[in-house]
Amino acid sequence: MTAPKHILIVEDEPLIAMMLEDFLEVLDQSVAGSCDSVTAALGRIDGGGIDAAILDVNLRGGEKSTPVAEALAAAGIPFVFATGGSDDSVDQRFRDRPVLQKPFTMDGVEKALAAL
Repeated sequence: MTAPKHILIVEDEPLIAMMLEDFLEVLDQSVAGSCDSVTAALGRIDGGGIDAAILDVNLRGGEKSTPVAEALAAAGIPFVFATGGSDDSVDQRFRDRPVLQKPFTMDGVEKALAAL
């Protein structure tokens, strides 16, 4: 199976989002969008054209990306969680999904996408 091509980034830290965009470009992937909130991400998912997503578990203001994970799962779009914390922060229903640990490395991002 080939790695997904159009990746949605859900990350509330602009510098981290830009770094992920750079990594994806080097890995010959395209960014389907970069969102910093659940509302923005859900709107982007409705727009289609997403092959996979990287979801920061904890977003600004205590918001969790769980509703985004639910929407992606319902649409059959694979995703990986990004977290600086333990796997405990990932909703129980999604513990089987790949987890990308912060700080990100190019190698880590590549392996996480390959696991999808």
